[in-house]
Amino acid sequence: MVQVEIIATDALDAAHIGRWREMLAASPELCSPYFRPEFTQVAGRISPGAAVAVFRRSGEVIGYFPHQRRGGSIQPLGAPLNDYHGVIAFPGQGPSLAETARLLNGARLNVGGWVGPAGGEGETRQTCQVAMPEGYDGWYAERRAAWGKYFKDKERARRSLEAEFGPLRVQTDIRDPDLLDRLIALKREQYRRTGRHDVFACGWTADLLHALMQTRGEGGFGASLAALWAGDSLCAVEYSMHAGDQFHFWFPAYVPGLARCSPGILLSMDTMRAASERGYATFDFGFAGEGYKKYFCNAERNVTEAVIVRPGLGADLSRSAVGLLNLAGDGRGERLRASLRRRWAAIEACEVTAADRFRGVAYAARVALSRRIQPA
Repeated sequence: MVQVEIIATDALDAAHIGRWREMLAASPELCSPYFRPEFTQVAGRISPGAAVAVFRRSGEVIGYFPHQRRGGSIQPLGAPLNDYHGVIAFPGQGPSLAETARLLNGARLNVGGWVGPAGGEGETRQTCQVAMPEGYDGWYAERRAAWGKYFKDKERARRSLEAEFGPLRVQTDIRDPDLLDRLIALKREQYRRTGRHDVFACGWTADLLHALMQTRGEGGFGASLAALWAGDSLCAVEYSMHAGDQFHFWFPAYVPGLARCSPGILLSMDTMRAASERGYATFDFGFAGEGYKKYFCNAERNVTEAVIVRPGLGADLSRSAVGLLNLAGDGRGERLRASLRRRWAAIEACEVTAADRFRGVAYAARVALSRRIQPA
């Protein structure tokens, strides 16, 4: 029988960290930087409501689940910024998603990128990667052969950007707080433009990015920026996290007026070239969806998205609400549910107080009504 103990993140002593690293070494599917203990230690200092569930069987530690609480809701630690999460455990030994929800006994457990057995819960989503076993040149030759027109367009965009604004310059592995603040400002403007919830308005999420960028962990764990300039003008900047041979693109932004020249895509390509020379072999682009990813990515992973509600009135009301929306025709409730659920998950994770969550929901509702949003 599995038992659970909830501890503070700063209670992870050397014995816990050592066992954690042994589990990661034995579990290739837990390769993302999000699973490193350094991420939990940094996020645990910054995210409100942070804790770690320690799972034991017959007194022996069999797994860890870093998480945060917002009222009765349980979320992965660092949500909504956490793209990959799950129980850190030796293969086949940790509890499934369904069992984790039962053991934690919150009003609901909300996950968007669960890695590992789901126990029959949730829906499968795909994330996409660039695998470079032979380095950047081999990858680019293969993708250009498959998608010649697309990459010729990007080569023309590079020449156009340089002709209009001046020589291009790319810098990677930057750890400049001021440049990160510029990136966050660009992202916040993007959220305002598109009507999405501003994940940086709450403050602690920006603090988390700053803290991770100043962290140097075992196995190359850390975070950094890359930037593209044309002449003296900043065109694009991107924040990434990395560990081992994994490089996770996280927050990209570009100057909106330069969209015709694809500066963000050019920066990602140049970043991959430079990072591959430093030993990175997999570049993770997160969830599929944006059109450019199909041209870049040659690998994928399956994760689980789920909201597990404790049995009772809350679950019944959720099903009833979706059923009523479906009466509007064409399965409207089912189609809207995933999009609205993801918006709510971001709001609930970011905003610590009920008042701030209410304001976030009110804004999302206005956007949904004015734009008649479609599923994300």
